Amino acid sequence: MKKVIVMLMGIFLIIQAGSISAQAQKPDYEKYGKIAITIVQADYPEVEITDYEYKGRKTVAKNLVEDDFRFLVEDKGQEFNVIVTVQHDWKNEKLLSLKVTEQKGK
Repeated sequence: MKKVIVMLMGIFLIIQAGSISAQAQKPDYEKYGKIAITIVQADYPEVEITDYEYKGRKTVAKNLVEDDFRFLVEDKGQEFNVIVTVQHDWKNEKLLSLKVTEQKGK
């Protein structure tokens, strides 16, 4: 009986560890996406963000990458895109620069 309980406890711990690690694994660009959203909301406080898309990552130099995010925003019935480029060191996860580009007319 003790062996069955020990086995069940072991299985339970393995299942719990697996679910915890699955929850902990977030996309590595999520941190920079949150920064990009904050920047758009600060730069365009009067507009509504209607869509958001992660456009991908480019390697710029050794350990240096750029993540691009596209936001579709609406201002007084007009829609336009705001592109936020976040440049960072992927190894030490330090933010190096942000660039906001507005694209009027789709």
